[in-house]
Amino acid sequence: MSKFLQGTMILIVAGLITRALGFVNRIVVARVIGEEGVGLYMMAMPTLVLAITITQMGLPVAISKLVAEAEAVGDRQKVKKILVVSLTITSILSVIFFPTMILLAPFLSRTLFTDPRTYYPLIAIAPVVPIIAVSSVLRGYFQGKQQMKPYAYSQLLEQIVRISLIAYCTKALLPYGIEYAAAGAMFSSVIGEFMSLLYLLYMFKLKKSIKLRTKFIQYVKAGKETFASLMRIALPTTGSRLIGSLSWFLEPIVVANSLAMAGVATTLATKQYGQLTGYALPLLMLPSFITYSLSTSLVPAISEAMAQKQTLLVEHRIQQAMRLSLVTGGLSVVVLYVFAEPLMQLMYGTSEATIFVKVMAPFFLFYYFQGPLQAVLQALDLAKAAMTNSLIGAAVKIVCIFALATQPSLGIMGAALAVAINTVLVTLLHFATIIKVVSYSIYPLEYVKACLSITIAGVAGYVSFHYSFIVLPLPIRTLASITVTAIVYLLLLIIFQLVKREELAHIPAIGAFFAKKNRK
Repeated sequence: MSKFLQGTMILIVAGLITRALGFVNRIVVARVIGEEGVGLYMMAMPTLVLAITITQMGLPVAISKLVAEAEAVGDRQKVKKILVVSLTITSILSVIFFPTMILLAPFLSRTLFTDPRTYYPLIAIAPVVPIIAVSSVLRGYFQGKQQMKPYAYSQLLEQIVRISLIAYCTKALLPYGIEYAAAGAMFSSVIGEFMSLLYLLYMFKLKKSIKLRTKFIQYVKAGKETFASLMRIALPTTGSRLIGSLSWFLEPIVVANSLAMAGVATTLATKQYGQLTGYALPLLMLPSFITYSLSTSLVPAISEAMAQKQTLLVEHRIQQAMRLSLVTGGLSVVVLYVFAEPLMQLMYGTSEATIFVKVMAPFFLFYYFQGPLQAVLQALDLAKAAMTNSLIGAAVKIVCIFALATQPSLGIMGAALAVAINTVLVTLLHFATIIKVVSYSIYPLEYVKACLSITIAGVAGYVSFHYSFIVLPLPIRTLASITVTAIVYLLLLIIFQLVKREELAHIPAIGAFFAKKNRK
């Protein structure tokens, strides 16, 4: 359990820093290339994610699960087979999809996206596919061994390199046009991912106890059973992610055409889509680094417990993940709802997307549960069920976008509501699937306490911002009010015992203090 919590806390701290750096990146991009440029950037992004999803084949999750199971019984030969077969698969697929992205870029930009300027960002991001194909295998390996530091540090390095280049690349290319500046932002991501891969390769060489090059071909030929085991987990996982990626790929196409039917001009539609997906959604998804950290740690932790037939430990870890998702998601909803306008103004220099944040924030409490729930399904060999749930949610989202965004009275808000509906539906379907399969106790009092904490903290934040700190400049006023909100919320969590001291003891830097308290 200590390994699980320690790995989770390392990923949470790294995720916090990474997301903060990522927001610096988004702020720079937004301020340099504006809403229209962000719209081009975000229209190209789903295509990249789709290509990466197909290339990875869901292997990171499968590698993490199988390596954890092999480590639990000390089978090092199986670990090597897993790595050899996985690298072979991803390498072949990346060789196929890298040129495919380049060849399809003209068709995608001119025909499907209704804005030919997306061609340049699509071309700029294509080289990242083979890079991520290899790095994802190494990340899955480290996750399976529950060594989260290399994974966490690689993410930090990627963001640092990207931010170091983003301002230079966008400003240097902006005189040639917004589309070239958006392409510069994309290419900065490629360099960041490449540096992250170099670090992972170095750490793998430093820490490994197996030699991949020795008898590589023989391991590939003898890897039929390993291939079957990987595909049993990877294919449904890929299906689930592919559905999400296809949905995201289709989203800007459906939104653009729906807004056109509602009478919105192409340029304005691109701008509005940029506000929703480039400004509002990243802010709403910012807190998910915590639940993503939980998800990353849950797959190997639950797989290891299942391999050792410790069913009580499985339920305990699920309970921990759900409670931590609840308390962290609760604070996120409060801060995003109460401070949506000042946060948008301070980060992007505009508050036009505020309405999206306010409308969607309450629904996104469900989003913070979704990642851990999907990780539990994957660890329990229920990836097929997760895929089915994702398919249902994606179909409902696309239908809702078309039904709502075509209404002139709703427009782009219809797309925002469709995303919220998808989020709630998929989360509830995941949860319903889990409680049918494993023993899981629900404690209603915890949720009552959490709702009470959210409400009181929200009132404290609202009063602080609108009355107590009204004379302060906006940046200081916002920061002071958010600090008050967080302190009130954390005090209530401690009073209601929604956060355990043993969990606090594993937080890097400050965990030693709580560990001493535990010993006393």
